[in-house]
Amino acid sequence: MVPDKGAEEVVLRLSGITKRFGPLVANDAISFELRCGEVIALLGENGAGKTTLMNILFGHYTADAGTVEVFGRALPPGHPRAALAAGVGMVHQHFTLADNMTVLENILLGTRPLLAPRLDARAGRAKVARLAQDFGLAVDPGARVGTLSVGERQRVEILKALYRDARILILDEPTAVLTPQETAALFETLRKAVAQGLSIIFISHKLGEVMAISSRVLVLRHGKLVGEVATAATDRHRLAEMMVGAEIAAPRLSERAPGPALLTLSNVDTARRGNAPGLRAVDLVLRAGQITGLAGVSGNGQAALAALIGGLELPERGGMELHGDVPADWSPRAALAAGIARIPEDRHRTGTVADFSLTENAVLETYAGPPYSRKGWMDWAAAEGFARKIIETYDVRCPGPSARIRLLSGGNMQKLILGRVLEAKPRIILANQPVRGLDIGAVTFVHNRLIAARDAGAAVLLISEDLDEVMALSDVIHVIYEGRLSPAFPRGAMTPAGLGTWMAGHGFNGGRDAA
Repeated sequence: MVPDKGAEEVVLRLSGITKRFGPLVANDAISFELRCGEVIALLGENGAGKTTLMNILFGHYTADAGTVEVFGRALPPGHPRAALAAGVGMVHQHFTLADNMTVLENILLGTRPLLAPRLDARAGRAKVARLAQDFGLAVDPGARVGTLSVGERQRVEILKALYRDARILILDEPTAVLTPQETAALFETLRKAVAQGLSIIFISHKLGEVMAISSRVLVLRHGKLVGEVATAATDRHRLAEMMVGAEIAAPRLSERAPGPALLTLSNVDTARRGNAPGLRAVDLVLRAGQITGLAGVSGNGQAALAALIGGLELPERGGMELHGDVPADWSPRAALAAGIARIPEDRHRTGTVADFSLTENAVLETYAGPPYSRKGWMDWAAAEGFARKIIETYDVRCPGPSARIRLLSGGNMQKLILGRVLEAKPRIILANQPVRGLDIGAVTFVHNRLIAARDAGAAVLLISEDLDEVMALSDVIHVIYEGRLSPAFPRGAMTPAGLGTWMAGHGFNGGRDAA
């Protein structure tokens, strides 16, 4: 695992890497080196070229110009198998695991030569167990991946790379879908790996994490390498300025009196979904001109609440009022008709259709009527005009409105969804993890847009696992725990520690209520 040479050995060298997608220059003559046992953080705005650069290194893309050397040898372009053989492993932002297979089967998949007579599963299991022990990656090798938490799936992806004897590990937004506890466990693993000689390229938008795990930071902007700095010699504020090229002002939330109740839940229960809890006796009021924050550890009923408000779930018990009336029918179509707009938690599965264009995704929820269709005929010129407006207003970095949305970075997908939602001027906004995977500049932009919608009279439900975000943006805050909702805490009434107590369940009769 540990290279023979000292810690100053250059294990990776990129020289003059350039990549174009039509008129878009994703990478512009980028060069840098990575040393043995070093963690480099790669920072940049959404669409700055980070993932493209790593896909070139791993062989998914072929550069238009430039070379990649691994341990002093040139890496043939466009061959992921050659990258794997050279000791390069990559954990993608969106996991590449087969849900219907076990952990061990996922790890061993692709490691046996095509003509090999049999797979030595016993030896494979022993190696996985040894790696799990050495690197603190506890996971059951016999468990079906589909039953694992997000944090456990992350461990499986890292074990896959280590099993193939990776000595250079690329982590693309590894904490984007992790809880703070899972992130802390991941960092513990990475420190153990680095101590054993692993070299890491860490891609993230979270500046605090970059400061905590890296020794050096590289900053990309518009496809160019614009800065390099030792982590110990900088701070979050300076890194943010390097990323966006300007000072970033924090959003400001002015005090204002809320308007009437637009949506009310009274003593609502919903059904469990597998291992996920449903809602239990939930009371909630969303008011015009107010941001209601929902804090909680992932998996405590946030999905159930979002599904109910979005029309995907019906109450088993209790009542719901919308604009003062009880809805006669409740469905996604009814929710849209009532002025509820949704920024979904999972932009890939429920927010976009991967093989649709940006234009098609921009009108996914409004295509059935004017101005985008009349008498069953689509007005594609109007739809494309709307997509172009979103691209320009929300700074969606893309080849154009006809491009397939799957070609965009996760952050740019999120910007398109945000534009689709906010440009419709909704009365109620369900914002579920709205800034997950966004850079600091885009986060500030999204926050300012949500505040502007609130000031224009919309009711906003902000669901976030980032307690700082909830406290900064919310007029009132609820905590959700095992499907139950805390009382509403006015802005400034609770400290992070106080909210953390509720998040751990201690405010809910000690968290011991019977299910």
